[in-house]
Amino acid sequence: MSSTRVTRHLQAPRARVYRAFLDAKAVENWMVPTGMTSQVHAFEGKEGGVFRISLTYDAPTGVGKTTAHTDTYHGRFVTLVPNERIVEVVEFETTDPGMQGEMTITITFRDVDGGTELVAVHDNLPPGLSAADNETGWGISLDKLEALLEAH
Repeated sequence: MSSTRVTRHLQAPRARVYRAFLDAKAVENWMVPTGMTSQVHAFEGKEGGVFRISLTYDAPTGVGKTTAHTDTYHGRFVTLVPNERIVEVVEFETTDPGMQGEMTITITFRDVDGGTELVAVHDNLPPGLSAADNETGWGISLDKLEALLEAH
């Protein structure tokens, strides 16, 4: 199992960045790679709360992990330290053994130069998910988060 680390400097206060991870509507808008749409089926933004989300490719050529064109995953919030840290466990809903298994994502927030430094560490990536693809997907999503934060 591999790990990835993504760091981003966002021009928004920690409290706003943190809230964007725990608001279902915000997550549906920003935590989705380009070329896909997101549907939040369940979302309890609290410690111990669960979530279930589907990402569907816009183009019929996209290959999904759960169905032909969709990646569905579920998880739970293990630890929430307001404005400082989120720890969640996530798992794809798939029959592909290479994509199965729980991933742990730890996101930390700290004040830097008028904004927030966000660090997302993904541990235990399934063997079928390349570290490069994971980093690229999170980079695109964080670009969308940045745009969402700047718009508000």
